[in-house]
Amino acid sequence: MNTESLLPHLFRTEYSRITAVLSKHFGIESLEMVEDITSDTFLAALETWPHKGIPENPKAWLYAVAKNKVKNVLEKNKTREKYAINILNFPELSTEIDLSEENIEDSQIRMIFAICNPVLPVEAQIGLALRILCGFGIEEIATAFLSNKETISKRLYRAKEKLKKEKIKIELPPESQIIGRLDNVLITLYLLFNEGYYSESQENTLNEDLCHEAMTLTLCLLKNPSTNLPEVNALFALMCFHASRFKARISQNGEFILYEDQDISLWNQDLINKGMYHLHKSSVGQKASKYHLEASLAYWMTVKSDEKWNTVLQLYNQLLILEYSPIAALNRTFAFSKVYGNEKAIEEAQKIKLENSPYYFSLLAELYLPLQPKIALESLEISLKLCKSNTEKALISQKINKLKGQL
Repeated sequence: MNTESLLPHLFRTEYSRITAVLSKHFGIESLEMVEDITSDTFLAALETWPHKGIPENPKAWLYAVAKNKVKNVLEKNKTREKYAINILNFPELSTEIDLSEENIEDSQIRMIFAICNPVLPVEAQIGLALRILCGFGIEEIATAFLSNKETISKRLYRAKEKLKKEKIKIELPPESQIIGRLDNVLITLYLLFNEGYYSESQENTLNEDLCHEAMTLTLCLLKNPSTNLPEVNALFALMCFHASRFKARISQNGEFILYEDQDISLWNQDLINKGMYHLHKSSVGQKASKYHLEASLAYWMTVKSDEKWNTVLQLYNQLLILEYSPIAALNRTFAFSKVYGNEKAIEEAQKIKLENSPYYFSLLAELYLPLQPKIALESLEISLKLCKSNTEKALISQKINKLKGQL
């Protein structure tokens, strides 16, 4: 593997790990310095490896350079002044930093709870998670939010300043507070995964890197006894079931493939089995969270059964009672059509009135197609105008051309 392919991979996996450990060591008030040290570490690799070759242990090389850069910051007066550091606050840091696997995982969990703090708006939490926990660049975050770099930079700056002002500690909450604080963490990880799975950027319909990072962070919670709880297992199961269909969901040309057109042989059975394991582990206790219901729904989408659509419809009914969302209502309508037919499903869909959503009109098109093809065509044309993803636009355009040829 050459530098051009290895470094981006290492940046995605190790940036957040180094940042988490150094942040735990220095505290949230030194986050800017920590990010600079981590970025400079990868810059050193980019400048060195093409000429001297990739080291035998690239990760160890990065960790060693990061440690040296910390020492340089602490030893140089000008650098300390830049970050407003008082050397007396860090008496032991110039000698040793623990970059063991155990401390890395502990640091990541602490950082998750620090970032997913209710003092920050949800959008700021997701932005910081993308930047600090997933190693995403400002431009990538702007793409995920369908925003621009300036807006995202300002949002992240305000979020960091808020954490400093509130003196948020990078620590795991006490046992008595974990359940209450965990809700925010799971919402952020859930939204991180969804940002990747339902990506609406113009070029990507599925961002597997983002989904993978959300799964990695959720797995960190499962490895810690204090956070290995039913709802965490349910969320991880949900992610596994969705991730199992990655290869079947997007064509080789990058086009979105509808569920019913997917090649089942491309589904990842290992991930399905892993999802089943964690769904089973989530079934203890009396509380059924939205993650339990969504994981159960995702499971049923991976099996064949005569009871499938009846069960899926009932699960959507429960989910909408627990936490209503228009997208879940749309998905319920698709299941409703499988049980009661398209005509009744159209009546259900029209109650939702999601007239700014391309998915609403795409669903109407599917429902109208066997009944009134002309209305189906009109719905597809509206969906095309509302759609933001180039890959989905291509799919809708194909459907429009095909339907025009049949009329």
